[in-house]
Amino acid sequence: MSILVTNLSKMYGPQIAVNAISFSIAKGEIVGFLGPNGAGKSTTMKMITGYVGADAGSISVAGEKVSTDSLSAKKKIGYLPEANPLYYDMYVREYLAFIATVHELENSKQAIEQVIQSTGLTIEANKKIGQLSKGYKQRVGLAAALIHDPEVLILDEPTAGLDPNQLAEIRALIQQLGKNKTILFSSHILQEVQAICDRVIIIDKGNLVADDTLSNLQKSTNGNTLVTVAFKEIVDPSLLNELITENQAAKIRPTTDHSRGLEGSSFQLTTSQPDMVKTQLLELSLKNKLNIVSLQSETNSLENIFRNLTSNTHTK
Repeated sequence: MSILVTNLSKMYGPQIAVNAISFSIAKGEIVGFLGPNGAGKSTTMKMITGYVGADAGSISVAGEKVSTDSLSAKKKIGYLPEANPLYYDMYVREYLAFIATVHELENSKQAIEQVIQSTGLTIEANKKIGQLSKGYKQRVGLAAALIHDPEVLILDEPTAGLDPNQLAEIRALIQQLGKNKTILFSSHILQEVQAICDRVIIIDKGNLVADDTLSNLQKSTNGNTLVTVAFKEIVDPSLLNELITENQAAKIRPTTDHSRGLEGSSFQLTTSQPDMVKTQLLELSLKNKLNIVSLQSETNSLENIFRNLTSNTHTK
């Protein structure tokens, strides 16, 4: 395995940032690493890359144990951290030459030109990094992660700040790199993860809550559908409790009706029988003299799976 994480844990004082998680990633896999803010994604990535020490567990990258041979492991890793560290007073080529020197590359000029071209930096290559837009600064960080042709790429929010055209280009680049590299990347743009990855790892509050292909995750939810209902009135969630049965709504989650800025008027229900639930919602509204302004359903997308696995705001 290119990445092997076993019972990995990290504490910050009394707070458990990462709680005994284990997973492995093979060469040629592109795996999305998902979780809410504060779930432990960045901490896990920092431990894999050797920038933060683990309190317990073990990590192996391309056959090298991070705890005992951190330098050898780092040589095989390309890392783009969430807070992209750059020297704004340096020119793009100058900075990449500096990174190439750090890696002691023999063919540094060729490597610099190759990553400039592959990351779409050609038209900006002669500018100072501080003059670049956020999207191009992100590209410089990605170029620095790629310049030594690592076996493993750890990318923490690599598409942050990119416009739709740049997103498509970076997505294509990641897919191309994934043919012969191992890639673990985190993103809050679930559509990007769904477009690039066949497999996702999801953590919540430091715990691993899912590690599977998208198709298997969708099957594991028994074909559940998300039903969204919005009422004209503010509704007590307890009124919907009668819909929670084994064969109907398995989970009810209050949401905000952003179109009207109302809290307590909109709910999402995860169910295996959407038609029955919608009928019962209509009956409930008549019984309680409520007005439904919106009622719709959608199949279990990655976004819905993510919500169901990481949300603790639903009623059970």
